[in-house]
Amino acid sequence: MSVLWTAAEAAEATGGEARGNWSVTGVSIDTRSLASGDLFVALKAARDGHDFVPQALEKGAGAALVSRVPDGVAGAALVSRVPDGVAGAALVSRVPDGVAGDAPLLLVEDVQAALEALGRAARARSAARVVAVTGSVGKTSTKEMLRTVLARQGRTHAAEASYNNHWGVPLTLARMPRETEFAVLELGMNAPGEIAPLSRLARPDVALVTTIAPAHLEAFGHIDGIAREKASIFEGLAEDGTAIVNVDLPTSPILLDAARAAGARIVTFGTTAEDFRLETAEIAGDSTVVQARIAGEVARFKLASAGRHFAMNGLATLAAVEALGGDPGRAAPDLGLWEPPAGRGTREEVVLDPARRGWTLELIDDAFNANPASLEAALEVLAAATPRDGVGRIAHGRRIAILGDMLELGEDEIALHRGAAGMAPIGGLDTVHCVGPRMYHLWEALSRDKRGTWADTAEEMVAELPDLVDAGDVVLVKGSKVSRVSLVAEALRNTGRRSRPRSEDD
Repeated sequence: MSVLWTAAEAAEATGGEARGNWSVTGVSIDTRSLASGDLFVALKAARDGHDFVPQALEKGAGAALVSRVPDGVAGAALVSRVPDGVAGAALVSRVPDGVAGDAPLLLVEDVQAALEALGRAARARSAARVVAVTGSVGKTSTKEMLRTVLARQGRTHAAEASYNNHWGVPLTLARMPRETEFAVLELGMNAPGEIAPLSRLARPDVALVTTIAPAHLEAFGHIDGIAREKASIFEGLAEDGTAIVNVDLPTSPILLDAARAAGARIVTFGTTAEDFRLETAEIAGDSTVVQARIAGEVARFKLASAGRHFAMNGLATLAAVEALGGDPGRAAPDLGLWEPPAGRGTREEVVLDPARRGWTLELIDDAFNANPASLEAALEVLAAATPRDGVGRIAHGRRIAILGDMLELGEDEIALHRGAAGMAPIGGLDTVHCVGPRMYHLWEALSRDKRGTWADTAEEMVAELPDLVDAGDVVLVKGSKVSRVSLVAEALRNTGRRSRPRSEDD
């Protein structure tokens, strides 16, 4: 593995003091995932990362980025693997009380600021074309689509998982190899004023806003505030940068005005766009077949996941590829290689009774996040799914939604939950079960023929599951992470034996 940072380079980038003549091949903020040769960054979060520096060095960290030489961690211990032939006991080794006098360190005044400085330096030394993605829905999916298609056109570096905040963005940049040709970043926010500093740090050549929807309303009060915050991504654009804007939104004028104010070249996408226009998106089983018009020419592509929202993300991806200097014609068929991450619409078959042929249900696991826009998109996918008759206790396959609370919707949260009862896809469902005090308002607003069970907690819903689902059903589990409806999805998997994965789902 090639050297990512030498001691001298890291010291120059951060203004810190390097102890030892070390080099590192990666950057880590977590000892649980740290690889040998990583620079361990001792951030302060729920715990002070300095407490873990001895452990990081024992695990093979090439150096540690610290604001002080760590003291010992009282009572800390590492549990080693039990060797073959040793029964009933684990071998426990003590973590050193501090670090050795010659330990490889980079001493700085502030670890967070130093991580940002490393990210800034990595961006400055790289010739990579950088795209930054934000939006209320679809950030991670679009980022992963870009990773998939760009990796087939050049050396590509992209953010892990949803590394999109004040430590995730500089960490992604600091990890960027020198030889990178395309870099894909995801920028998120929970409060006003968070996007612009991240964008200025990243200096993207291309900035993309997927969509604007009610999310984090507690912090912004109105959807226009969300649009202005997302639009601030354009403030960090590199010279001659490109802004990619969804023109189908009520808040599109806010995005367009911000892009013009930043002096950006503007590329539009959407059903009414001049540049990248979505013409049709047909859900066909587990897939979505898309026809678009790009610069007046017809383009077609297929996604191995169902959902009109994925079609729009795919179209935005092609716009970003072209703006980065890539080939959207090559990228279009490669979109079919993209698979969404777990918990974001993953589709899989669960065997309920291995002794009975065909006694399976289809699980759509979308339990990672939820707001009204993503909920409606997920319900549309469920409504288009095909249950199976002739199996199970009742021999009639159903479309069943199990929905957990949507969080951070502000003072309108009750109205937004209740209003979900009027979403068009609800008409194509058999039953809707609801979890949580906010989802009670949806449950109450549902027509009696759609209303299933309400439970205050996910644990209570898990206890009800055996009576709620059957072989042949298609079951969507959707909710914000804090609602813990992921427990419901996991319980469904454990009901029988998970079978093959199906096509999957920000």
